[in-house]
Amino acid sequence: MKNLTKIGLGILTSVGGYLEVGSMGTAIQAGAAFRYELLWAIAIGTICIAFLVEMTGRLAAVSHHTVVAAVRKRFGIRFQIWPLVAQIGVDLLVLASEVGGASLALELATGISIRIWVLPVAILIWALLWFATFGSIEHSVAVLGLVTLSFSLAAWWIGPDWQAVRSGLVPHRPDRDAAQYAYLAVGILGATVSPYLFTFYSSGAVEEEWRAEDLMPNRIVAAIGMGFGSLVAMSVVIVAAVILAPRGIEGEMYQQAATMLSLPLGHWGFRLFCLSLFIGCVGAALELALDVSYIVGQTFGWAWSENQPPGDEARFALGYTIAIAIATAPSLAGIDPLKLTMFSMAVTVVVLPVLVGPLLVVMNDAQYLQEYTNGWIANTAVGIIVALAFVLAAIAIPLQLVAQ
Repeated sequence: MKNLTKIGLGILTSVGGYLEVGSMGTAIQAGAAFRYELLWAIAIGTICIAFLVEMTGRLAAVSHHTVVAAVRKRFGIRFQIWPLVAQIGVDLLVLASEVGGASLALELATGISIRIWVLPVAILIWALLWFATFGSIEHSVAVLGLVTLSFSLAAWWIGPDWQAVRSGLVPHRPDRDAAQYAYLAVGILGATVSPYLFTFYSSGAVEEEWRAEDLMPNRIVAAIGMGFGSLVAMSVVIVAAVILAPRGIEGEMYQQAATMLSLPLGHWGFRLFCLSLFIGCVGAALELALDVSYIVGQTFGWAWSENQPPGDEARFALGYTIAIAIATAPSLAGIDPLKLTMFSMAVTVVVLPVLVGPLLVVMNDAQYLQEYTNGWIANTAVGIIVALAFVLAAIAIPLQLVAQ
């Protein structure tokens, strides 16, 4: 039973992967534009991220190495510097989106401009990282993230066409607007399978000092944690399909979609929407800011731990401080966080094979995993899905540019 408390790490990771501004935004647009037709993208993304977090948790439990530390040791610092640069770039783009998304949630709730909220939100994120431990962040975000189940409640309440929902879980060609359909599929995959999710997860497993006896709880965490996020993301698509699509609301701006819970949940619906967006974005921002410090420290061999006082690990604290400061710039400049996150999701899919490839090599190295190396199922599944993400990115981004 004690080991099952590790589910908090899975839920914390899924909050960052499924419930933040990018995932919610793409899910809303997918439901509003194509109803249930893109549910398969969430399902595929869930399978992929579940495999990846299970793998990185297993790596941490058996070898006591994080992903970044293992790749650096296996390939050397000269190789690792390139994945590091790519991931820092993606992390900062997504972190900027989350700071903007949390500020947007407060604007929706109060009517006060997003620019007024950017600095207070950034200070809140920084203060939580500065004063809290990893465990307190993990469990508080996991508990608060349960509020997003309001989307699942709404999806059940409105009673969608469940046969159409089941059909949407099967990949298929659209009968219209193929460019937008493909672009949203790429956005969903990029939001769901962001590299920071599995690098953060492996760092969290090392922070919590997982051991080989935690391998079964790790599988449960990977399945239940990612399943939680997937359930909420699919619920967002369903609610958007039933509420927004018939009314011709495209959902390209959160201001258009903020009332989507009002019909099934009454006057509490709008408040729950804003609260869900805020909690999801803050949770993701905490993960991303920490991940920047994690991967930099692990690449260069510095001391790193959120459980240590900032004064004892100054470079670690400086890393997330600088990252948060940089992330405020786009929103202060007036860039729409949803447009920024759609761009960052497309970039994520492009760089994903570069980041996952070395991980697959490490996961098949008995020097790290002993008898717990990958089997053919894990290798095949992750290889196929990453290849699919690469193909979608190569096709969909040019199509979207042409369509615009």
